[in-house]
Amino acid sequence: MCGIVGVVSRSPVNQLIYDALLLLQHRGQDATGIVTQLDRKFFMHKAKGMVRDVFRTRNMRALPGSIGLGQVRYPTAGDANSEEEAQPFYVNAPFGIVLVHNGNITNAKALRKELFLTDHRHTNTTSDSEVLLNVLAHELDRVTIGGELSPELVFAAVRAVHRRVRGSYAVIAMIAGYGMLAFRDPYGIRPLCMSAPQDDGSVMFASESVALEGTGFTLSRDIRPGEAVLVDHDGKAHHALCVEPETAQLHPCIFEYVYLARPDSVLDGISVYRARLNLGETLAKRVLSTVPPKDIDVVIPIPESSRPSAMQLAELIGRPYREGFVKNRYVGRTFIMPGQSVRKKSVRQKLNAIGSEFRGRNVLLVDDSIVRGTTSREIVQMAREAGAHKVYLASAAPPVRYPNVYGIDMPTAEELVANGRTVEQIRELIGCDALIYQDVEAMKQAVGSLNPSIQGFDASCFDGIYVTGDVTAESISQLNEGRNRGGSEDEVDASRLTLPNAS
Repeated sequence: MCGIVGVVSRSPVNQLIYDALLLLQHRGQDATGIVTQLDRKFFMHKAKGMVRDVFRTRNMRALPGSIGLGQVRYPTAGDANSEEEAQPFYVNAPFGIVLVHNGNITNAKALRKELFLTDHRHTNTTSDSEVLLNVLAHELDRVTIGGELSPELVFAAVRAVHRRVRGSYAVIAMIAGYGMLAFRDPYGIRPLCMSAPQDDGSVMFASESVALEGTGFTLSRDIRPGEAVLVDHDGKAHHALCVEPETAQLHPCIFEYVYLARPDSVLDGISVYRARLNLGETLAKRVLSTVPPKDIDVVIPIPESSRPSAMQLAELIGRPYREGFVKNRYVGRTFIMPGQSVRKKSVRQKLNAIGSEFRGRNVLLVDDSIVRGTTSREIVQMAREAGAHKVYLASAAPPVRYPNVYGIDMPTAEELVANGRTVEQIRELIGCDALIYQDVEAMKQAVGSLNPSIQGFDASCFDGIYVTGDVTAESISQLNEGRNRGGSEDEVDASRLTLPNAS
């Protein structure tokens, strides 16, 4: 999972892109990069680290131009320690193209071989994004045959990309001298939206609406599944559906609404905050069928993205909502850093319990999801040490039983606490007095009811159904071979998921 942004303007865009990336920092903290274009020359700076650390005044001054794009990286495959794999990626032919990508290409291995043997193109990293860039470059070269480029030919190239590439991909690319291209996979798994033109004609693309609104732009719409939009240097937009209409089916990743996206974002017409309130409503029904409200003294969220669900749940079961944990915002956020060695810091460095909210009480803790279970176990223990009489745990998401292959570094099946275990077995491992999970279909209904035009969701980590139809046990095994690992697997993992809370 990454955050991407692109801007076409008539004035310098370096500061706009920087500000937008700050608003998308929750989507990736491993590396970041910005590229701008002046005349037909690209200017790029990228490095490992967070936005505020990578870009200094001297770097910003070296990024001139009124068109540019940027990315914050969270690696799910490849070499997380290599700065060469930070985005954007660049190829000089045809025309000169730079690209940023959010998602995961499931047939990257086969494509890399095909690029070398058939297309005669070289990739220099293990990144699937570089593979995607070279496929796009090859198809642009093929449709133009050395001639001029037009919107129609760009869209023809994107159609060919869709025919070759499998998996999830939200893409923004710059083509030197022509403009900015944005497109989304035929299922719209990863988010991508665009702004309405500003008074000066400026247009922005971004992973989440918060990046638009926080920089003074207005959300216009989401890029549709299988759609491509080309914005020229004058801000004129051309768009086309680049797949057959019957194959363009909106199935966004439901984990965006559960956990990944910021609550103040709107993705595919759905308010993330409203979705989390709805998840709290449906979770309340599960709680009522498991633990009588009279046995619950207080409802406490595990910061931070579970707060809306916890508030709604508390109201519906008629029990008080309290903040029982304080998050230390000045401890380095390691949740999305790659590798076990940088995840091993105890959750106690990040959270501190307020003893008066736990002492002598039966406490219902609400979390957004439970992945490995190690952090949940430690937080339950913290609640007991703070004096809780009983500790119940409710998850706004269903049990995570399957790997994610579409751009989230979800652990292998063997590392998932819910894989091959009953809810009672998970409860015993975590150490709580009762464990209540969201229901899969109730989750889909709770989120989907906010936009009836959505045809379904990618909920593969919950139900094992991979919407692209090309994912098998063998392909998951191959993807896991390339999965980002930055340390020893026997080191302690202190995260529910290797991502930060987005709120």
